[in-house]
Amino acid sequence: MSKKWGVLATIATGVILTGCGAGQSDSAESEDLLSDGVLTVGVTAGPHEDIVNEVKKIAAEDGLEIEVVSFTDFVKPNTALAEGDLDINSFQTGIFLDTVVEDSGYDLTKIEPTVTIPMGIYSEKYSDISEIKDGDVIGIPNSPTQEGRALQLFEDAGLITLPEGSSIEVTTSDIEENPLNLDFVTTEAAQLPAQLQDVGAAGINSNFVLDAGMNPAETSLFMEDVDDLFQVNYIVSRTENKDDEALAQFVEYYKTPEIKQFIEEEFKGALVPSW
Repeated sequence: MSKKWGVLATIATGVILTGCGAGQSDSAESEDLLSDGVLTVGVTAGPHEDIVNEVKKIAAEDGLEIEVVSFTDFVKPNTALAEGDLDINSFQTGIFLDTVVEDSGYDLTKIEPTVTIPMGIYSEKYSDISEIKDGDVIGIPNSPTQEGRALQLFEDAGLITLPEGSSIEVTTSDIEENPLNLDFVTTEAAQLPAQLQDVGAAGINSNFVLDAGMNPAETSLFMEDVDDLFQVNYIVSRTENKDDEALAQFVEYYKTPEIKQFIEEEFKGALVPSW
């Protein structure tokens, strides 16, 4: 597979040599990210980790060493990036990042779209969305924007009504019509699959469904529209590094036909390439 340019990392000596093709030159920015010879990428455990590990294999063919750092929550990857413990991360939607930046003041920037991970409605009690009963307890994520995303999913499924034109920042207190008197309970997103036995249904991101050994395409009662751009995930960097050549190369590796094929074959529609 051809590459526009490769990075040769000599870890023992800490010397970084960047080989450039026509029209490209060494830059202070690329040396900044590769000052220790390694591009450190933060991900959440599961599909994002699996995908970046595949990117790591492709990058290694050109001598670019990638360290993959896995997290089990949505908070630490941005904190670690903002504090310089990571070079980039790849795990979140753009709207989630916008909320984090607004709340924290982190100077982080969306670089390139990666995948869309649709949210679905799941149940161990019912096999069809129409079977959900009056008074059922419904589990939804408690993280920023994900609560509103789940509520919009249940509105799309015809179970509740939200204010017209409402954004993904809506909460349970914004529900206008709830004819089945559904009791929405917020909880940690990663815990929702394990709690399915205790609720009527739940809105769960496909990555957590996959982690639980379930096939989203076969087990969901209702799935989110994957063409909704609000749900696209992004590679993210510190704003000061947004033009870094090493970051550009990582994006190039990520968006190869090999990675697209891996996503399509490995996740079978639970994740959709967004390029």
